[in-house]
Amino acid sequence: MTGRRMTEQLRQLAGSLLAHHLAGQEARHQPEEAHTLYQTSTIAALLDGIYDGEVTIAELLTHGDFGLGTFNHLDGEMVVLDGTCYHLHSDGSAGLAADDERTPFAAITTFDPDITIPITRPTARADVIALIDEAIPSENLVHAVRISGTFTHVRTRTVMAQTPPYPPLTEATADEPITDFDDVTGTLAGFRTPDFEQGISVAGYHQHFLDREHEHGGHALDYTVARGKITISTASELHLSLPRTGPFLSANLTAVDTAAQILKSEGS
Repeated sequence: MTGRRMTEQLRQLAGSLLAHHLAGQEARHQPEEAHTLYQTSTIAALLDGIYDGEVTIAELLTHGDFGLGTFNHLDGEMVVLDGTCYHLHSDGSAGLAADDERTPFAAITTFDPDITIPITRPTARADVIALIDEAIPSENLVHAVRISGTFTHVRTRTVMAQTPPYPPLTEATADEPITDFDDVTGTLAGFRTPDFEQGISVAGYHQHFLDREHEHGGHALDYTVARGKITISTASELHLSLPRTGPFLSANLTAVDTAAQILKSEGS
């Protein structure tokens, strides 16, 4: 990595963290409003095939009660709801995650909703996003978004466990199985993240689905909400915990097509 490229990468990271820091200054005088998003590692590290982390589920849950991520070896998707962590598997099934399971990437916060939007008629994903974008106070903060209710349709996919040497994320997600749910009750959990965090997180919307019985789910590709509600909890503080392991330290995290790779791997 050249010195110039490393300098630019550090500037981008510093700019992202500073934006959150400054945005949270007013909230610091009102501690109940200064919610923190805790994140371990970065989406850029996943793109580079770093699928093993040291943070356990037990440790992750000390930082919040709502979030998403994945598990070591890229073994499925993660949803955290109401302080419980669920492991979503590639066959569309779901179950409780064990405390000693580990994650290479996850984001979690304490969900304290400050915005509620009712959905009283069938509403497609694009229209749901438009409702959220209109309701949030700023695009420059992180918004935890929970959509609960009945869905006429949810399309999901879930990553399959990988074995070393790990392929990059775009290859690992290329042939993921698709699971469709019709007339299902459940919850979409995820985040709306600012564009300037692309590479640190997934800019825009990133959502995982879990059904009411907590038995099925996956990474949400598309959906239509029949009836339900959207609740939003805004975070102005970012705690980014970077790994100190060899693979992360030696990874090339400066890919110029990061945005395109994320869109491809996320199924967008």
